[in-house]
Amino acid sequence: MKLDGKVAIVTGSTSGMGRATAELFAREGAKVVVAGRNEERAKAVVEKIKAEGGEALYVICDTSKPEDAKKLFDAAMEKYGTIDILVNNAGMLSMSPLEKVPIDEWDKVFNVNVTAALYLTQLVAPVMKAKGKGVIVNTSSVAGFAAHYGFAAYISSKHAMSGLTKSMAWELGPEIRVNAIAPGAIHTAMVDSIGGLAAVEGMISGCPLKRVGQPEDIANVALFLASDDSSFIDGQIIRVDGGFDV
Repeated sequence: MKLDGKVAIVTGSTSGMGRATAELFAREGAKVVVAGRNEERAKAVVEKIKAEGGEALYVICDTSKPEDAKKLFDAAMEKYGTIDILVNNAGMLSMSPLEKVPIDEWDKVFNVNVTAALYLTQLVAPVMKAKGKGVIVNTSSVAGFAAHYGFAAYISSKHAMSGLTKSMAWELGPEIRVNAIAPGAIHTAMVDSIGGLAAVEGMISGCPLKRVGQPEDIANVALFLASDDSSFIDGQIIRVDGGFDV
């Protein structure tokens, strides 16, 4: 198993890409700390992992709040005594045009999509450095490479996540590797919340594979980045988008 004996925190792991990642990590031998805001969904993820013979716990938290990030970190350390992998996956969407986006919405998007990753990284980095090894995988987006009308806060936050990933890689090496995944059109609850597949039809038709991605497509890349299979990959933003930029 690729992650045998490792301890992994996966934020935003009660649904979609985060859930698929948490479940795959557990199947590959990791002890998984599931983090999210919905206790019913979090409990369901942990129960599934345990039913498959894996090990997991859940922590209900909003990692955009420093005190909740600390709560998550403390729970992982208390239960497992260490942290080997951090997946900063929690995110939120904003669909307000630039001239009308409320500042409180702008701030919330950045807090959830970017600042939360900083909080947790500042907590786990000393643990990983003391061990001499660790991996951080961030969730960016194809929105971090280009712009589209009506998503100013979201697009800006994903550009920021790409920059943060590179800064983390520079400052946390050589002990800690940091990379990010940039998903394209992935069929998740976030996509459903904006109208489902019809809302991303342009992305689907605009890529060579002509299909929507699934959460498992992201989980498979997260596993690769979290494992020693990618031991010489650092500071990269890996597009998983069906070739949308070709």
